[in-house]
Amino acid sequence: MPRALNCDRSFEELEHDRWPTPPADATCLVATAHASRRRPIGKPSVEDMRLLIGQDIGLRYVLPLAPKVLRDDPMAAGDMYEGDLLSAVLTRTRAIWTDTPELGRELRTIVLALTD
Repeated sequence: MPRALNCDRSFEELEHDRWPTPPADATCLVATAHASRRRPIGKPSVEDMRLLIGQDIGLRYVLPLAPKVLRDDPMAAGDMYEGDLLSAVLTRTRAIWTDTPELGRELRTIVLALTD
C-alpha cells in the first residue's frame, strides 16, 4: 500500500476509477461491490474486505488491510462463514504474493500460528 495514504478516500478515489451506478436490476453482489468501493478505505468491514478481495477489486489498497484484522482474529468472518476473510486472502493468485512478498510473509506467519 502506498505511503501517506489518505484513509478518508474511497477505493474509487484512490484508483481514479469511478464506476457507474449499477442498474436497478443488478445482483446483490454487484450492488454491494459498487457500494464498498465508494466507502472510505480507513475502516472497511470484514465483509467489505472479503467481498472486494474475493472479487479482485482494489487489491492494491484492500489486501494490505486484511492482515491487520487477521492478526487479531484469523477466523474473522464476513457474511459467509467463519474464516471467510482468510479464505479470500489465501485464494488470490500467485502473482499477488510475488508482487508483495512482505505481505505474503506476514500472511504466512498468521497461518502458521493457527492451531486447529
